[in-house]
Amino acid sequence: MFQPEFELLNRDQIEQLQLERLQKTIQYAYENVRAYKEKLNSVKIKPQDIKSLDDIVKLPFTTKEDFRQNYPYGMFALNVKSLARIHASSGTTGKSTIVGYTKKDLDTWSNLVARLAACAGVCSDDIVHIAFGYGLFTGGFGLHYGLEKLGATVIPVSSGNTKRQIQLIMDLKPTVLVSTPSYALHIAESLKKEGVRQNDISLRIGLFGAEPWSDQMRKKLQQSLPIKAYDNYGLSEVMGPGVSAECIYQNGMHVFEDHFYAEIVDSKTLTPVKDGEYGELVITTLTKEALPVIRYRTKDITKLDKSKCACGRHMARISKPIGRSDDMIIIRGVNVFPTQIEEALFNIEGVMSAYQIVLEREKALDKATLLVEVNENIFFDEMKQQRLMLEKIKHELKTILGIELEVKLVEPYSLELSVGKAKRVIDKRNLYI
Repeated sequence: MFQPEFELLNRDQIEQLQLERLQKTIQYAYENVRAYKEKLNSVKIKPQDIKSLDDIVKLPFTTKEDFRQNYPYGMFALNVKSLARIHASSGTTGKSTIVGYTKKDLDTWSNLVARLAACAGVCSDDIVHIAFGYGLFTGGFGLHYGLEKLGATVIPVSSGNTKRQIQLIMDLKPTVLVSTPSYALHIAESLKKEGVRQNDISLRIGLFGAEPWSDQMRKKLQQSLPIKAYDNYGLSEVMGPGVSAECIYQNGMHVFEDHFYAEIVDSKTLTPVKDGEYGELVITTLTKEALPVIRYRTKDITKLDKSKCACGRHMARISKPIGRSDDMIIIRGVNVFPTQIEEALFNIEGVMSAYQIVLEREKALDKATLLVEVNENIFFDEMKQQRLMLEKIKHELKTILGIELEVKLVEPYSLELSVGKAKRVIDKRNLYI
């Protein structure tokens, strides 16, 4: 445990600390961020109206659109000259979200990432291979400085060039792999293709994030590499990686509640749901200087568990997000999350890590085609074997999703991999509207 003096606080101590920090944050944001002053004034709320944690529901939400409307620095509480570093989102769904950190924010961030890694059992003796990108994306630098703070030896490989990744894994003998889970599986499959045996691989822990992944994916990763695979959660608008992480008991990701206040709300009514029920995760930062964020709608669908964990932490745990409220796919009126498709596929022998859903519209009807990478041996078998596999995939999908999808088997490594991050959905339906 990296900071037991905070990580082992009991529920009363956590909530008392959260209230004190929440009140300071609201006052600070009101005085220094024009957008928040206008938001609070619009609902006739003053900082002094926040007298308990329950009062947080009186505050308006923050969304990605707020960042876009106040691009680039309008959401910041400090002048840009006070910033030590700036990161940004990719902007693939619109204008980039610009985020920034003071030196104190960077120190907090490194401590939180060190906590994240220590939660999974990483220690100062470990050598860490980081296959996250090192640009404006928060993953690479976030993990890098946190792991250095923990005392581990860091290899900043960055993303892409899988042959070089494999060479460095074999030559430098890292014990921890940091990447997206889909890219880790791609590395595992490439190692197998090169004839590398598990006994020849030095890895023991995988820290995976930046995309949702299922327990079936965990099982597949742990079968493909000699590792225990851990999930962690973060998003650039709130901090980056280090918001929450799994401990060795892997029964949810502990939210580091001394720095973040987490709520779960119904994504339609925006009212709180009961503890243990699924809804949209909303996060308020409690200690950030440069960019305080109040009630940020993450769009991630998850649930909270506030029971004490076997590791000794009382900090609430979020479950693996089962999808996002805004990238949920609706196919012929049925709500579908890509992680549900993953659950179905990874139960089937011969299916590889990559799949892609292509959505089209023919006249007024949705057409969904699922492309699935399968082991190359499938293509050498009799046609009967391919038909049996197709039927099995369709059956699993129908069982889990309740609808039938068109399925096509494709060759290994034929689907697009975008900078190490799997591109799961291609929605062409808007082209025909």
